[in-house]
Amino acid sequence: MNNLDEKYMRLALRLAAKARGRTSPNPMVGALVVKGGKVISRGYHLRAGGPHGEARALVKAGAAARGATLYVTLEPCSHRDKRTPPCTPLVARSGVKRVVVAMIDPNPRVSGKGIRALRSAGISVTAGLLETEARKLNEVYIKHITTGMPFVTLKIAQTLDGKIATAAGESKWITGELAREEGRRLRAGNDAILVGINTVLGDDPSLTTRIPDGRDPVRVIVDSTLRTPLNAKVMQRNLPGKTIIATLAGAPSAKIKRLQDAGAEVIFVKPGRGGVDLRDLMRKLGKRDLLSVLIEGGSEINASAFKADIVDKVVLFVAPLLMTGRDALCSVGGVSPAKLSEAVKLHDVSAKFVGQDLMIVGYSGGKAAKEA
Repeated sequence: MNNLDEKYMRLALRLAAKARGRTSPNPMVGALVVKGGKVISRGYHLRAGGPHGEARALVKAGAAARGATLYVTLEPCSHRDKRTPPCTPLVARSGVKRVVVAMIDPNPRVSGKGIRALRSAGISVTAGLLETEARKLNEVYIKHITTGMPFVTLKIAQTLDGKIATAAGESKWITGELAREEGRRLRAGNDAILVGINTVLGDDPSLTTRIPDGRDPVRVIVDSTLRTPLNAKVMQRNLPGKTIIATLAGAPSAKIKRLQDAGAEVIFVKPGRGGVDLRDLMRKLGKRDLLSVLIEGGSEINASAFKADIVDKVVLFVAPLLMTGRDALCSVGGVSPAKLSEAVKLHDVSAKFVGQDLMIVGYSGGKAAKEA
């Protein structure tokens, strides 16, 4: 491999990222066909059910692909899924002489089989170029395909002193418009957005992206006693997407029926500390092919998510404000640990300014990331 290989793979990774939030439950995949030092075609997976990235690139290249190099961000699939045929036969027929792959597909139905099939067809295959970048691009897909659990991002907007609302409950708006736009893009990139019932009762959010052509995630309300009002914004039928209410078995049947009649799906989750077991809820959402969940709740749901150890990633928007006073609402509630060694530790932390607000991103790697 050489610097040109890296250059072309970076282009393929950028192509793949164009479909962020639109390919679930499939991974994002980008591909380039290069011949004589020139890119002769490119393609990326647009949406589940559509052609894969390498298929799009090879079809565009046509006969010109013969003798070329194919750069693809994920190992070409060797199996037929419910909607699309395998890509390896197409790659073999295309006449490319070399394939460069960023990472092996962790899907047990594929893992290594696609590469072996291509090599058996006489094609030179190199794997592992920019693998770290490729794995980060598809961190959501990797988590779900290897554990069955969704990748969970916890988003918080707070002041410099860690407050998310005044003592009277006012929180609009702590961060500026640019940070809020970034938050809406974050919503659009996730399959589901989760809040607790207190957020619904206190803020009455619609939980939509409000982005032109943006995908609206499934709304998940954690409500162990079914207090969600029928006139809440999340219950309005004119909203895009659907609303799931997670509650406990034994909830009043009359309340369940009213919510169902209003268009919500009610699911039953195991009881946890003080309410719904969030880990069990994640398992149920994962089985619905909801690969990514954005938690945008309040202080207590944030605390519960950390206690349940389901958080993979934290996105923190910090505004240049000081709320002051111990009675303002802190970003993470619950009981604090007795020792610093028990604090949540983030790694791979990055930061950038979004307008006047600081956006900090870090990974926590909870137990759910390791579950099989």
